Amino acid sequence: MADDFILDTDALTRRMDGAIASLRTEFASLRTGRASASMLEPVMVDAYGSMTPINQVGTVNVPEPRMVTINVWDKGLVGKVEKAIRESGLGINPQLNGTIIMLPIPELNEERRRDLTKVAGNYAEHARVSIRNIRRDGMDQIKKAKADGLSEDDQKFWEAEVQELTDAYIKKVDAALETKQEEIMQV
Repeated sequence: MADDFILDTDALTRRMDGAIASLRTEFASLRTGRASASMLEPVMVDAYGSMTPINQVGTVNVPEPRMVTINVWDKGLVGKVEKAIRESGLGINPQLNGTIIMLPIPELNEERRRDLTKVAGNYAEHARVSIRNIRRDGMDQIKKAKADGLSEDDQKFWEAEVQELTDAYIKKVDAALETKQEEIMQV
C-alpha cells in the first residue's frame, strides 16, 4: 500500500503560491509615496453589521499622483469609512467633502520609510511562516505514509522534495521583500 505513495506536490505548490499571492497583496497596500487604489484594499469598514472592504462601500479613484478619493455611496457610512482609514495605520489623514473622502498622500520622510520597510519585513515573515506550515503539512503526510509502511528511501526522497520546494518559495519571498524595500526607500 505505502509503495503506491505519491505526495501531492501540486497541492503544496498551489498553497505556497497562495502565500506568495497574499504577500504581494499586502505589499501592494504599502504606500511608496505615490497614490494607489490598492493601498486601501486591506482597510475594512464596519458597514451594516459586518466588516466590508472599502471598495464595496464607495468608489475609489486616483485623480492625481498624490491624491486618492473615495465617493461613499451611503451618507451614513462616511464617518465609519473615515474612522477605518484613520485606524488602518496607513498614516493618511482623511479630509471630508460631503460624501467624498479625500486622502492626500504626503511625502514619505526617512523615518516613515524605515517604518514601512519594517512592516514589509513583518509581512514577509508571515509569508515565510505560512510556507513553513505548508512544509510541515507535507512532512506530516510523509510521516503518516512511513507509519503505513513507506520505505525509508522513499521517505527521504519525498522529504527532500518538500524541502526543495520550501527553499524555492522562501527565496521568492526574500526576493519580493528586497524589491519592495528598495521601492520604499527610493526617494
